[in-house]
Amino acid sequence: MPRVKYTDADVALMARMMRAEAEGEGKQGMLYVGNVIVNRVKAACLDFKDVRTVRKVIFQVQGGNFSFEAVQKGNVFYNRARSVEKRLAKKNLDYWREHPGKYALWYFNPYAPCPPTWYGQPKSGQYKKHCYYEPKAGTCASVYSG
Repeated sequence: MPRVKYTDADVALMARMMRAEAEGEGKQGMLYVGNVIVNRVKAACLDFKDVRTVRKVIFQVQGGNFSFEAVQKGNVFYNRARSVEKRLAKKNLDYWREHPGKYALWYFNPYAPCPPTWYGQPKSGQYKKHCYYEPKAGTCASVYSG
């Protein structure tokens, strides 16, 4: 049973997002970005209470801007998803979770050392240039399930 409900269109959109956000960090980096997307679909908490689909997560607006830089800048649409990214996205949607993105709801590339917290949320780890952050203990139990 998949971690979240999805369609073929969700797989393609998520694959494009993973490629746009983390292609330079290879397959592993793209998988961590995929973890964050799936975790946001599952998160019935914080800023993610009303985003229950991959599409809503990717196009979510927070503070007047799209949540993901690849959507803000439009580069999520520059390239079609290749079969390799689609396989990675499907892997995330079906079962794959791994540290530091395993429970992460946020990531960013600070172009400097990762701060220990980001907007009050603890750092779960780093992969190459991206820092990953998960919700504070007790604030989002849905992320830690299934």
